[in-house]
Amino acid sequence: MFATVDAVLPRRSRRSPALRSPMSTSHSPVAIVGGGLGGLTAARVLHVNGIESAVFELEASPAARTQGGMLDIHAANGQKALHAAGLHDDFLKIVHVGGESMRLLGPDGTVHMAEEDDGSGERPEVDRGDLRDLLLNSLPEGTVRWGRKVTGTRALDGGRHEVTFADGSVVTTDLLIGADGAWSRVRPLVSDAKPAYTGISFVETDLLEADTRHPRGAALVGDGFFICLGDERGILAHRETDGSLHVYTALRTDEGWLDTVDFTDHAAAKAAVLSRFEGWDDGLRALVADAETITPRRIHALPTGHRWERVPGVTLLGDAAHLMSPFAGEGANLAMLDGAELALAVAAHPGDTEAALAAYEQALFPRSEASAAESAASLETMFGPRALERMVEFFAAAPDDAGTGDQAGEAR
Repeated sequence: MFATVDAVLPRRSRRSPALRSPMSTSHSPVAIVGGGLGGLTAARVLHVNGIESAVFELEASPAARTQGGMLDIHAANGQKALHAAGLHDDFLKIVHVGGESMRLLGPDGTVHMAEEDDGSGERPEVDRGDLRDLLLNSLPEGTVRWGRKVTGTRALDGGRHEVTFADGSVVTTDLLIGADGAWSRVRPLVSDAKPAYTGISFVETDLLEADTRHPRGAALVGDGFFICLGDERGILAHRETDGSLHVYTALRTDEGWLDTVDFTDHAAAKAAVLSRFEGWDDGLRALVADAETITPRRIHALPTGHRWERVPGVTLLGDAAHLMSPFAGEGANLAMLDGAELALAVAAHPGDTEAALAAYEQALFPRSEASAAESAASLETMFGPRALERMVEFFAAAPDDAGTGDQAGEAR
């Protein structure tokens, strides 16, 4: 049997952050910083293999924010991780039927390619929030410690580490796993690398209750994923499981352009974005003009081939290890596979953490380098010269099961 969560952290510290005494210190043999898909997958696969862990998550609760966006989960990595977690059958129950449909348009509204979801694809679509809930609900109660903002990390002796939180509490651990995303607070323990701007900025919009409130947009996007490209810019969209449309207006622009737009003034922000799409079809422009929400986001990436020398007692997974642009569709899939592979390596090397981490990283580095290179190449294809023509050629030459994620990616 494995140690219970109660034995890992004091009961009082688990129940309420407000009750923790200043600078209270506890010990967790395995500490995972970050409760996204990768961190939760690691915790689940560890649990399946009889190893308890604690997940420290910045968000205050599971409902702190909407976990929006659709993901295509690939057989070779994301689904492989779900099999390792014993959750693949449950995953199939939350798949978005019709989500693998895909349309490719030009700026004048001409449809250049359309595929319907016939159920034979290997990359079923799922709502990110539903997938996260599946993983959360599979963990023992108390595994995730909510509202834990990391303010510092440092190495101790013997491969142990200390993590300090904004509430004054401190956790020591024998194995520290950084699953805390692009701006990881754990990464500096192993690497000086920092994410850099890729040259692409998104403006995300939502059209709610699309079939009734935005029928033109609903008909344009269809049941699945939608791409329109031209002139180093594009509009990407998907239909979500709640019937809304989530739209990514993508621009190749300088890093400071978003700062020139007041996104608190929705009308002015929409006008600023649409000024970059003069001459585009009115139906396409309406995906911005008619939206109920508008949010800016810069796209960053770590250097392709990012890796580090083995540091005792600590490692990274997901975006903390290999942040890339979303244009290869691999980010969430790789994070989940990272989590599963790391957990399996730990289980396969009982009492020898360093052997486990060395085996994990030996597979991690080439795998993530290949996907990061693919992502960078896809960015150039989608937002470079002849983007529309090159995408038409790609889909025309691709095998039937290639999937839209290979080029269009996790903007979905």
